[in-house]
Amino acid sequence: MQGQRIGYVRVSSLDQNPARQLEHVPVDRLFVDAASGRDARRPQLEALLAFAREGDTVVVHSMDRLARNLDDLRRLVQDLTRRGARIEFVKEGLTFTDEDSPMANLMLSVMGAFAEFERALIRERQREGIELAKRRGVYRGRAKALSPPRAAELRARAAAGEKKAALAREFGISRETLYQYLRRCD
Repeated sequence: MQGQRIGYVRVSSLDQNPARQLEHVPVDRLFVDAASGRDARRPQLEALLAFAREGDTVVVHSMDRLARNLDDLRRLVQDLTRRGARIEFVKEGLTFTDEDSPMANLMLSVMGAFAEFERALIRERQREGIELAKRRGVYRGRAKALSPPRAAELRARAAAGEKKAALAREFGISRETLYQYLRRCD
């Protein structure tokens, strides 16, 4: 059964260019997330999972774009292949189907473990760099999303009963950041 070629692209931040990941790879439909790969709860990934059908081929640039930990990677690949879809990882040159051999499962586990290990090394280096910068007195932390007057305005408007989702959009912050501002008094 010949299905559609469905592309999935994930970038970690909005300023990254998603186009390069599947450049020159023909797909019928493309799903793009701008989100961390630390967990599999991403809007476009969920949409892809709802869209994919038997006979479809899901094309992803590399395993770490689909998932950053081995458990999520294996679960996603197994979910898609059990439904009769194929999954291709371009960078690794690997394709998985519902008829995979023990060797294919081993390759998925080994390559996925390397992606998870790489992510752990990046986090460790980042923590070490921050610690060294703190010791040198040059680390100031992340810049505040809102200036103190804007934060006060946000608090006042929320206290007056304005909808929090609308305030978050207007102020250009996430709802979680909005709630953090409402919890603290700067």
